Amino acid sequence: MNTKIRKGDTVEVISGREDDKGQRGEVIKVMPEVERVVVQGINMRTKHQRQVQSQGRTVNPGKVRFEAPVAVSNVMIVCKKCNKPTRVELLREDGKSKRVCKECNAIIDD
Repeated sequence: MNTKIRKGDTVEVISGREDDKGQRGEVIKVMPEVERVVVQGINMRTKHQRQVQSQGRTVNPGKVRFEAPVAVSNVMIVCKKCNKPTRVELLREDGKSKRVCKECNAIIDD
């Protein structure tokens, strides 16, 4: 699937857990094959890591906090010009595609 959200975009969570809804963050990773994105500071999870020794190095035990993936359908890209969550339109010019805000018709790609 061709996603309209790319790494480095600012997105807003529009549905999902109540404590994450309405928050904004930067996209860290896009996983188009499973239709998910990882957003900085959103959907935080805790993993209890035990001490592991591999290749002569020791990984310290403890609680590790990390961002879990969120479904692409639960986030909307935020336009830089109008600062609102918006839908994205693809325009093709000279063989290149550009993403355009549906609210204010501003070009999202730099």
